Amino acid sequence: MRVKTGVVRRRRHKKLLKLARGFYSGRRKHFRKAKEQLERSLVYAYRDRRRKKRDFRRLWIIRINAAARLNDLSYSRFMHGLKLANIELDRKILSDMAMNAPESFATLAKTAKEAISK
Repeated sequence: MRVKTGVVRRRRHKKLLKLARGFYSGRRKHFRKAKEQLERSLVYAYRDRRRKKRDFRRLWIIRINAAARLNDLSYSRFMHGLKLANIELDRKILSDMAMNAPESFATLAKTAKEAISK
């Protein structure tokens, strides 16, 4: 007995082509090309969801280091001073302070310097 897959195949293709919207040229119009591109894209998306966390942490550290050096401290000495002073702020908050509130960051840097010198 022959089974035709008209409805099932069309639904599967439409679902996949809907996910491929926004791709360039035939990669959004042709099922096979769209499927290949979608497989790659999903791999990149999975990988980069994890990578995003690393990238943001690197950015925060760069910003903290730049602000700490304006206050005559290196990043590592600044973080060590905060730990000695029992100041528990994460890098995201410290980075935001370095960008948007340099006066309060300078106060933290001063506190870190005092804790190191003790």
